[in-house]
Amino acid sequence: MITDLKKKEFYQALLERNTEYEGSFFVGVKSTGVFCRPTCPARKPKFENCEFFFTPQEALLASFRPCKRCSPLSHPNQVSELVQKLVQAVEENPEKEWREKDFRELSVDESTARRQFKKRFGMTFVQYARARRMGLAMKEIRSGKAVIDAQLHTGYKSGSGFRDAFSRIMGDTPTSVQENSILTVSWLDTRMGPMITIADETELYLLEFVDRRGLEREVEILRNKTKAAIIPGKTEPIQSIEREVDLYFKGELTEFKTPIKWLGTPFQKRVWAKLREIPFGETRPYSEIACEIGKPTSTRAVAGANGANQIALVVPCHRVIRSDGTLGGYGGGIARKKWLIDLEGKGSSLIK
Repeated sequence: MITDLKKKEFYQALLERNTEYEGSFFVGVKSTGVFCRPTCPARKPKFENCEFFFTPQEALLASFRPCKRCSPLSHPNQVSELVQKLVQAVEENPEKEWREKDFRELSVDESTARRQFKKRFGMTFVQYARARRMGLAMKEIRSGKAVIDAQLHTGYKSGSGFRDAFSRIMGDTPTSVQENSILTVSWLDTRMGPMITIADETELYLLEFVDRRGLEREVEILRNKTKAAIIPGKTEPIQSIEREVDLYFKGELTEFKTPIKWLGTPFQKRVWAKLREIPFGETRPYSEIACEIGKPTSTRAVAGANGANQIALVVPCHRVIRSDGTLGGYGGGIARKKWLIDLEGKGSSLIK
């Protein structure tokens, strides 16, 4: 049952196209007979013409049909078939240097590919493919291969051209790469909105909602701390967290097993470790966390460490609330925090 107060909250989110509410509710429009997600770009209906639902199934049962503009039955920002085709083509032959004829052979419009990749990844397809090639070059150089071999393997006939391209993408020259590391970034679609994940070959470094305020700064801090180049692709930790996040949102997973890497102060690491001890389906006040780590007067510092967490869901900072029972802050947005707590509350009751 959705209360009148909640309906007003949902309607305001609909007017604002608030991405924090993505997946929290769906709205049926009585005047058109369609139902939409909160971020639908269509003209907004009057409040009295809206009917709100928690799931698309409820909207369908109420005889509403899915909106063609926002596709409420698919993941938000779901990757297009064209992007899927080109990403797969890159993975099948990552060393390939793409030419105009290659797009024609795949029956793909080059300008459309450029536009869709820019929207999804923040880079054009050619930049994506080049970054992937350079990532392979970095791995080869770090494994002991000669720079000239990596250069030729990635399709560069000119040594200076290879060095220039390498430096632009990796932030350093090929000869100094053995001192650096490489991280891989991937986009993950969830019912609560898209997330970004960053990992190396063995551990997860970052998992955040892409609309989190200050995310660009978080990624830059991560890059500086690790002295790493960040390139598109997938590693075992990324594949693992994709599987686990999918099961989590389906209510079929209560504990994440993907190995994680914490980059923080000793105090922050103590707080994050304590967060992982909060049982699924339960919450704890900031003050209690402070007491449990032996710092009862450091409630504010605990809140700061909680906000500095870069691995959402896995390190469950959403389970920490204020002493008066109110939710407090959350990098992914208060609406998501409430939704996650409600999701886990329902799941814990089933487990018990």
